[in-house]
Amino acid sequence: MDRLDRAVATALTPVTGAEGVSRDGWRVLLMLARGGGRSMGEIASHTALPAPTATRVVDRLVAAQLAFRRTDPLDRRRVLVHLAADGRAVVERVCGRVERDAGAVIGAPATTERAHLAELLEVLATAS
Repeated sequence: MDRLDRAVATALTPVTGAEGVSRDGWRVLLMLARGGGRSMGEIASHTALPAPTATRVVDRLVAAQLAFRRTDPLDRRRVLVHLAADGRAVVERVCGRVERDAGAVIGAPATTERAHLAELLEVLATAS
């Protein structure tokens, strides 16, 4: 797992860094890209960041206009974080570049091995 984490960080850091997004910021952007607004508690829990760190990361994303906060329409006491249009563009650019780079390393996207790897990674992600 550590080697996989380092390999992902090595591939991702230059790409996200070029977009001005930290690794933690990238994790938050990916979560927001899955749709809907997220509470700070959900963001902290999903990204495994301490709540104060998650708040600082979201503050930076909001300042960079990659995300925005809006009051929850169902519960006016809650504030939800949403992906902004610029944030979606960053996610699309980074994912596209990582996909191209990964394809050069591990082969065409339609290979059986790559599909199996994606399934295993999904199982691992949902098991934790």
